[in-house]
Amino acid sequence: MPTVFLPVDLLRSFMNEAMVRAGVPADDAVIVTDVLISSDLRGIESHGIGRLKLYLDRIRDGVQKAVTKLEIVKESPGTALLDGNHGMGHLIAYRAMEMAIQKAGRTGIGAVSVRNGTHFGIAGYYSLMAVKAGMIGIAVTNARPSVAPTFGSRPMLGTNPIAFGAPTDEDCPFLLDMGTPITQRGKIEVLEREGKPVPEGWAIDALGNPITDPSEVLNNLGKGAASLLPLGGAGEELAGYKGYGLATMVEILSASLGGGPFCWGLSGIDEKGAKVPNRMGHFFIAIDISRFVDLDAFKKSTGGLMRSLRNSSRLPGKEKIYTAGEKEFEKERLLPNTGIPVNESLQATMKQVKAEYGIKADLNF
Repeated sequence: MPTVFLPVDLLRSFMNEAMVRAGVPADDAVIVTDVLISSDLRGIESHGIGRLKLYLDRIRDGVQKAVTKLEIVKESPGTALLDGNHGMGHLIAYRAMEMAIQKAGRTGIGAVSVRNGTHFGIAGYYSLMAVKAGMIGIAVTNARPSVAPTFGSRPMLGTNPIAFGAPTDEDCPFLLDMGTPITQRGKIEVLEREGKPVPEGWAIDALGNPITDPSEVLNNLGKGAASLLPLGGAGEELAGYKGYGLATMVEILSASLGGGPFCWGLSGIDEKGAKVPNRMGHFFIAIDISRFVDLDAFKKSTGGLMRSLRNSSRLPGKEKIYTAGEKEFEKERLLPNTGIPVNESLQATMKQVKAEYGIKADLNF
């Protein structure tokens, strides 16, 4: 079957109904679904509808709770430590950044750490929450081990993304939303669904040899027999140690600061091979810009910086220089008109979810 383009409202309704039927409270499902559809709208196929079944399966298997019970462990005027109790990661992260924004409004800077969280989708969603409030937003999280340290042969760190968002005087904000390896598990999953090879230099086996079969990468990551490479790649020649260092920094903020596990403590598998909660850690910061400079002046300055970069000299044959988040912003304006692309493999997955949860939506495939 060829790729089909589904209306945004249909896809949103489908995901929302699936969540509710899996036991997620209706109000919570709206937030989870919004994070997922935002990923699809921004063209980040690895974290939208393609991840829906993962969450449903984790709920079914008892390693993630459909009903989220968020607990305040420790709190001060500008900080908080929350326990997510293995609930819905998207909701946990949403509430944590919401709290950080509220605290920043009162104290200038709000910082919230989370332990016992779960996969929360795209980190940039939460940074944009702060941007919409006229603030700078930072979001990081650790993840299942998949990335080898420089000169290492075993995955130890997660893809550990960093998201930094700032408002500008344009509709398009600055949004850097990046993983700390060259690629991430979700993109390998997309390549597998599309039947495409993994580019050489993205992943290695236990001897350091490149792996280009996406199924081989995905099957061996959890066994410690395959690893993704950090930003910069293998070794030190292209500064792979910088990506490794950034991933470690995120691990410290996500695990050590919240009192949670790290590295293989996040594998989701116990000593007997049984599935258990991943126990991820997250960290969020909101910065009230107006406590430093006038907000409009900041927006004008940051917008001017973006325009200076875009208008700088281009290499021969290159039509445009982009700033971080611009491509995704453009897709977000376009895709509601064209629909969300769903390839053959994902269509099959959606049919499976539809049948398993008794969803009545007409998917037209």
